[in-house]
Amino acid sequence: MKTFLMRVAFSAFFAGQALAQGALPDNLAKLGAFKTTGVTDFTIVDQGGDFADGIRANLERITMPEGFKIELYAVVPDARHMAVGPQGIVTFVGTRKTEVWAVTDRNKDRVADEVKNFAPSLTKAIPNGPCFTDDGFLIIAEQNRVLLYPAAEFFYESPDVVAVPIVPGGELIPADEESYNHTARVCDIGPDGKLYISLGQPFNVAPADKLDLYNQVGIGGIIRMNIDGTEREVYTYGVRNSVGHDHHPVTGELWFTDNQVDGMGDDIPPGELNRQTEAGQHFGHPWFGGGTVRTNEYKGEEVPVEVVHPAVEMVAHAADLGMHFYEGNMFPARYKNAIFSAQHGSWNRTTPVGARVMVTFIDAEGNATSEPFAEGWIDENGEYLGRPVDVVELRDGSLLVSDDLAGAIYRISYDG
Repeated sequence: MKTFLMRVAFSAFFAGQALAQGALPDNLAKLGAFKTTGVTDFTIVDQGGDFADGIRANLERITMPEGFKIELYAVVPDARHMAVGPQGIVTFVGTRKTEVWAVTDRNKDRVADEVKNFAPSLTKAIPNGPCFTDDGFLIIAEQNRVLLYPAAEFFYESPDVVAVPIVPGGELIPADEESYNHTARVCDIGPDGKLYISLGQPFNVAPADKLDLYNQVGIGGIIRMNIDGTEREVYTYGVRNSVGHDHHPVTGELWFTDNQVDGMGDDIPPGELNRQTEAGQHFGHPWFGGGTVRTNEYKGEEVPVEVVHPAVEMVAHAADLGMHFYEGNMFPARYKNAIFSAQHGSWNRTTPVGARVMVTFIDAEGNATSEPFAEGWIDENGEYLGRPVDVVELRDGSLLVSDDLAGAIYRISYDG
């Protein structure tokens, strides 16, 4: 309770600053000051009918190791990255559009009973990246701001929910650097209690005249800061567009996926799963397009930084996105502390690849090996039936997988 009251005081302080400065949209200032906005309506997503039945039919094609099963958990339009509330009440689902969805399983039968938009009184811009603090406060990283919702899991039933800027609008990246490309942010709370946010750079290969600015701001990297937004620093350099990261539950090391350079052919460069062991490490972009493959734009240049190459090279153009270290007890013991990650699927490869869930096992020395875990979302005609985006864990140890093509969340469980 003490922590909660401190957070509320924190909320009121920033709301007062916003009202005094006139720097925030009216509804954000009102919400921070515990004022009503007049918004009363939700968008409710139908969970039945032919659409849901069609998704279930497609899931019959999915293959997994023996003993595992996959089922439709919820119909969620444009479902991207997810955050499961610590109380197990609701799962928040971001999108690359303007909505965040609240997904509730009220009777705990592991199928969602209700899906509705979260905080509809607040305008959002690419609210892709939700995450929770250990003490239960929701953070959502948008295209160019980061908001904290101190009691989202308990007050999401109202259209008005207290929202506090951790990073105010226009200050996550310079406004001049806003782009339509690579703008999906993800966030995570590290073992140090700090907030980690990835900032994709918008180019296929970042041009030389942008590198100094990007290194300073953290574009093309991962930044970290205190939960109140102070002490911001660049933690990770040389990243093209990471849309998935998590901290190892034992070592505390940061692992992250990275989408690599297009236009170099069907089979190069590889996608990346990276392991970061200390602050300030550089992972190769723009001198490397993926793995040890040099980009055409920088091929003749000496690499001026010490580069950490990926822990795992993934198949080229599979678009590795969300990832999660498995900490549950439902799955067999070999999966404990393994990484489950989503491959969204290629968009410009001659023959599509990806559209599956991978599992990566890590040995005591930190060596990693990856293999397919759930696949079948590409049919015999090369057509996508789904495109996985993110993987998270429910309290019972089952996994949720989001799919922004089908507009759905799947639940993978084990009963072997």
